[in-house]
Amino acid sequence: MKRIKGRMDESILVCVYYGPNGERLIQRGCKIANMLDCPLYILTVDPKPYDDLDAEKTSYITRWKQLAEQHSADAFIIKDNEHRPITKVIAEVAREKNITQIILGQTAQSRWEQIAKGSIINSLLREIPFVDLHIISVSRYLKNPDRHFEKGVRAYLIKEHGQYRLIFKHTKNIEYEGIFFKEYGTDFNNGIFKFMKDKETLQVQVNEDIVTDLTNVEMNSNLNSDDDYL
Repeated sequence: MKRIKGRMDESILVCVYYGPNGERLIQRGCKIANMLDCPLYILTVDPKPYDDLDAEKTSYITRWKQLAEQHSADAFIIKDNEHRPITKVIAEVAREKNITQIILGQTAQSRWEQIAKGSIINSLLREIPFVDLHIISVSRYLKNPDRHFEKGVRAYLIKEHGQYRLIFKHTKNIEYEGIFFKEYGTDFNNGIFKFMKDKETLQVQVNEDIVTDLTNVEMNSNLNSDDDYL
């Protein structure tokens, strides 16, 4: 039997999408809901029917459901086979559940796309103007028991001879913008580059300024860090 929440004037909605950032968003939502002692809902949206999702996506959903149960969330909501704009879906759920605060991950839209098309954030503010929005960006810290990294710094990848070069000055030909975590004890730029690609947070290996491919490197992120970039 679920414990009755102490405050019903506040209600949290966490919106998650596939990728390693989802757990971090849920952790942040749980932290806020516990502080406010209020209801917590977790939402994911997919244009495909649930039965058509691949194994990777269903594994993310299974993990999110586990976290929802562990933290006594009031509901884990899946909106599958959904062809409406995502902002419409989020706004609908927010109204149904009397949501007062929404937690979102950093969007993968570039600054130019936001200017040209309008960002998800601006769309939500028009749809539900009286709801507070929390935008959680990529963490500037990594925590891994076997390797140690310096505090992350803003960096960029440019394409060069079929691979990518790490640079620290913004230029017009950058491919990706993100955070570089340099390994302790190295004179060269060896470490991890963390960035957004196709609405997912990826971490790739950097060896002497070069990223040979964009294969994701699995490691544990510090979910409790509040020192984010944006």
